Amino acid sequence: MLRFAHIELLWGLAAIPFLIALFVLVSRWKKKAIGRLGDKKVVDMMIPEVSFTRPWLKFILFIFAYAFLVVGIADPRIGSKLEEVKQKSADLMILLDVSNSMLAQDITPSRLENAKRAIAQLIDNLHNDRIGIVVFAGEAYVQLPITTDYSAAKLFLNTINTDMVPTQGTAIGAAIDMGMRSFDFKNGTGKAMIVITDGENHEDDAVAAAKNAADKDVTVNVIGIGSLEGAPIPIYENGKEAGFHTDSLGKPVLSKLNETMGKEVSAAGKGAYVRATNANSGMNIVLDQIDRVQRKTVDTKNFKDFEDRFQFFLGIAFLLLVAEFFISNRKSLRLGNVKLFEVKSPTPAAGIGASQNRINTEKSK
Repeated sequence: MLRFAHIELLWGLAAIPFLIALFVLVSRWKKKAIGRLGDKKVVDMMIPEVSFTRPWLKFILFIFAYAFLVVGIADPRIGSKLEEVKQKSADLMILLDVSNSMLAQDITPSRLENAKRAIAQLIDNLHNDRIGIVVFAGEAYVQLPITTDYSAAKLFLNTINTDMVPTQGTAIGAAIDMGMRSFDFKNGTGKAMIVITDGENHEDDAVAAAKNAADKDVTVNVIGIGSLEGAPIPIYENGKEAGFHTDSLGKPVLSKLNETMGKEVSAAGKGAYVRATNANSGMNIVLDQIDRVQRKTVDTKNFKDFEDRFQFFLGIAFLLLVAEFFISNRKSLRLGNVKLFEVKSPTPAAGIGASQNRINTEKSK
């Protein structure tokens, strides 16, 4: 298995086509400039040392040296040992309430932002687990399919807001059902859900959905976010706060944490219930519960050791650059005068002497 420690540096290879194009253009310009000096044979006699092939050879060596140098700097590594290891892992599905009541600010800076921070901290502490995100209000949607790509998870998390679900409400049951459909029950890992909500469920039977999940060995844990006293729900226009939601009498609507609902759902789902505060999101308590119940040992195969191979590429690049340096742009006149396959004709004097020797030999006979 091959991987690069700095794979982004391989973008340097994209410069090769531009270098080739530039060299071809310069070579054509030089050829045309020499052609304007006069007849080609005469010009060749005027500049006998100039070589038109050696610059191409030097350039080819330079391009290969550059390519090996870029690959070497990117630090290629080869997995040298395949080892089967046992890892404990779980599939975690985060069900996040994005109804308007989550904008209440009894948990700073708001219920929703506080929940997103807790999820981000959870992602930072994951190692072998897979994670997915379902957002819900009056309806439920998969925001992030279950994955081990934690960078993508944090990227999707940052885009979550209360405007992404058009139907208002708090359909916890629908979110649990959506989370169940998102799991892969064939992979053998433990599975758990973490519902983060203020508990104001008005849409469906969340308790029944949690019980159905528990029957399939999926625990449903609930983090209640908000205060029992409640807080008004702000209205935002163009990114700025523009008052609060009011009832028919014009009084601000107070959104209160429904702990009873949260406890009932977690009990039916055989999970834990925790109330989040400004000081503690409750996520660690829920994870401890998942560690004891849901994480299962799964056999996986990993490349244990990765050995650096950059030295080979850098060595080849160095040798190519040395070869390019010692190749001259000019012809070697000494080598040009050596004509290994030329047959020399005998001189007139030598020819006469040879003929006379043959005549004298025949007379002596």
